[in-house]
Amino acid sequence: MTRYKLYGRPNSGSLAVQVALEEIGAPYAQILVSKDPADVAAYRRVNPTGRVPALELPDGTLIFESAAILIHLALVHPDAGLAPAPATTAHARFLQWMVFLSANVYESVLRMYYADRYSARGEADAEAIREQATTAYLAQLELVSQGLAPYVLGAQYSIADVYLYMLAAWYPGGKALLYERLPALGVHAEVLSRRAALVKAERDHPSE
Repeated sequence: MTRYKLYGRPNSGSLAVQVALEEIGAPYAQILVSKDPADVAAYRRVNPTGRVPALELPDGTLIFESAAILIHLALVHPDAGLAPAPATTAHARFLQWMVFLSANVYESVLRMYYADRYSARGEADAEAIREQATTAYLAQLELVSQGLAPYVLGAQYSIADVYLYMLAAWYPGGKALLYERLPALGVHAEVLSRRAALVKAERDHPSE
């Protein structure tokens, strides 16, 4: 029996959720949601936001927002080691960085790639919004990278590392250029690239 259903799309936040499911070892089904208007309209009947990823839990409940999904999976499957134990200082730091990555870095990515949506004037303001978002994105990633040793939480791996890896990979100039600018992120990516769950998820997550 399939325990989870992951709704996603290539080059989206569903990659991190798939890595989490692979780390857990839980059975799941992937449901790809294309950008075709009819497909998106059908998906809205499942997830009213129309955004990916979304995860259907074993009891049929659907949850969305990638950070919330990852935190939930870490709590429900503690043996997978996706996060420190709850109510510890390490877990508080884990929550801090998960929220920071979601509320700041992810939001900057959206403004970089969908700049016209952030102004009533559309394309007229898009370039200025995109430039501002790119500056913010780089500053935010630099802040995170300053504490990598080699993971977000120091010596302890967590799903926050996969979230960071995914968000850093969306740099418009390409990963190589970003890692040249922020070498600690390159080292972090190299360490993560050895994890079987990430290798599997990237193989199953074809580029568009």
